[in-house]
This record gives sequence, structure tokens and C-alpha cells, in this order.
Amino acid sequence: MEDVRISRVEWGRLAGRRPRSAGSNARLEGHGISISVPIARLTAEDGSTGFGVCHAPAHVFDALLGMRLGDLFVPGVGAAEAWRGCDYPIWDLVARRAGVPTYALAAADDGHVSVAPFRVRCYDTSLYFDDLHLPTDRGAAALLAAEAREGYERGHRAFKIKVGRGARHMPSEEGTRRDIAVVRAVREAVGPGAVLMLDANDGYTLNLTKHVLTQTADCGIYWMEEPFREDPVLHQDLRTWMEREGLPVLIADGEGEASSSLLEWARAGLVDVIQYDIFAHGFSRWLQTGRLLDGWGVRTAPHHYGGHWGNYAACHLAGAIERFAFVEWDEAETPGLDTSGYTLRDGWVNLPDAPGFGLELDEQIFHRAVEAGGYSRTA
Repeated sequence: MEDVRISRVEWGRLAGRRPRSAGSNARLEGHGISISVPIARLTAEDGSTGFGVCHAPAHVFDALLGMRLGDLFVPGVGAAEAWRGCDYPIWDLVARRAGVPTYALAAADDGHVSVAPFRVRCYDTSLYFDDLHLPTDRGAAALLAAEAREGYERGHRAFKIKVGRGARHMPSEEGTRRDIAVVRAVREAVGPGAVLMLDANDGYTLNLTKHVLTQTADCGIYWMEEPFREDPVLHQDLRTWMEREGLPVLIADGEGEASSSLLEWARAGLVDVIQYDIFAHGFSRWLQTGRLLDGWGVRTAPHHYGGHWGNYAACHLAGAIERFAFVEWDEAETPGLDTSGYTLRDGWVNLPDAPGFGLELDEQIFHRAVEAGGYSRTA
């Protein structure tokens, strides 16, 4: 690996779609139906290739040409720090050259042993505020329950429900009442055995969080995600209150602009699940973070909504992180990206045993994406 050099770099943006348009959350307007997947492919001088999501600027691609793969990738660490903007294509190239899935390479680098067939738990992340146009809570609850049931039929057995309608889109009392109605309707739709999470995107206060958790106590909420802006005093208050009330709800945080102290608070027991974005944090850095969290007994559940590739990348992290909890699953189809090796059944994603991330590119579609405003250079 140390001697082979990168002889070609290509980059193009693939366009995909969700099965339905995604609505608002507590902070943002509608997320829409379209997604964008920026893909870089690296070709080594011996003809081996690897590709993956990449947001690096063109000057990074220029610098990659002629680089030795051994300078880009460090066993036991991952992509070298200077090249982590191309983290995913580098991992894919190295794993393909080794003839193993990325999860197996990551596990071996960390001293773990992964066994095929490999699978990871996932949750349906599609339950947004698709109901704001509806005048009644009953109609809103019925709509979200039907959407959850669609996810159940696709194979999901865990569901994350966006809450916090009263933070921006509805009057506070009315929005909170609708949140509660939706949670109760989804629980009824998916049955008592499914896992339910709530995500307020920092749209609640401490007292609103307590109120909603009280009103949904019989729904068996698994975690409460980003209830309010990170604050160790408020997190401790919420933790103490839940223990006193006998509510075994986990606190999850870290998706957005997380506090630099978040890991310290997790180590202190104030946060149970860390959710740094899988693209912003990166695969190599996530492996390092996951080792820390494993040592502290904290769960891992990377955020990635909106990028499609994250569905699959997150699965491979689980090979090396013992306390990996769930893959966030954003259902979509991206022409040009063959994801058929992955199957979703009874709440689990079953991974292919193909080398790298187990994904393939349609050459014609990718070539058109490169030609339409992409990048292509040969050493």
C-alpha cells in the first residue's frame, strides 16, 4: 500500500429523492424531497479505485494527485489528519485493496473481530412536521401515524419523532399539545414493541421537556434528543427529575453546533448518547471518539440526515464501536449509487460482505455528474 500513488481524482454531485417530502423541525422550514450526494472517486496507479461522499474543495483534489496511499492512510488511525476531507473515498480505496468490508478493516484496526453476516440496528428518521397545514390535532396525529406505519412496512422497528412545534411554527401551548398527540398516535400505530425517540432540535425548555415526558410516560420513550441548548445545569436537573419520576429515558445530544464541553458532560453522566454528524465529524475521527465513549459507557449514534451516504457509512462504524446504538436511516434513492447490497428487515440493516462500503457507481451517471460541473484530473 505504501508505494502505490493516486493517479486520478474525479468528483461529481449525484441527485436523489426521498419517498415523500420531509417537513419542518422545531428550527427549520421544510426539508423537501430532494437530496444531494457529492461523490469523489480516487484511482490508484495500479487501477484500484475507491469512492465516497466528499465535500473537499478542488485544491485538495489537486494535492492528492501523485500522493502515496501510505501517506494518506495510517493503520489504526484512518485517514491522515491533513486528508480527512477525503475520509470516505480513502477508506473505501484501502478496504477494497485489502479485499474486506470497511467495517472489518475498522474493527481489525481497533483490535475487534467482526463476523459476517454483519448487521446494525437502525431507526426511521422521517417523522417531521408534515402536519402544519392541518387544522386539528386528530388529523395531524393520524397523518404521522400513517407515515410511521409506512416505515414499519419497510422494515423499521424504531422511530424518531420530531417534536417542538411550539418553538416556531405554532403557538407554544397548541404546538406542545400536538406533539403529545402525535407521539401517542405513533405508539399506537407501531405497537408496544417498537422503539420511540423524541427530537426537539433545542425547541423545548426544561419545563416543557418534563411536561411532554410526563404526558408520554406510558409510551416508553427511549431517548430525548436535543431537548434544549446544551447546559450542564439543566441537563443535571432533567437527569435528577427523570430518576425521581422513574423515567428511564436517555439524553441524546451533539447533532448540531454542540458545545465543546459535550464530551466532558457525557463522561460525567449528563448525556447518554453522542450524535456528532457523520460527515462533519468524519469516519476516522468518529472511530477515535467512539473508543472514548466506549470507555466511558456512553452510547454512539451518529447524525447524518440529508446525505443518503450516511445510512451506509454509519453501519460500518459499528464494526469498531462496541456501544454503537442505532443508524439514523434517511430513506432515499440516488440514481447512480447502487445500494442493493443492503437490506432492512425487522429493525436491522444487513450489510453486504463486499469490499469497501459495499456500494457501486453507475459509470454513465457518474460520468455525467463529473461533466456537469464536477472535477476530473489525472496525474
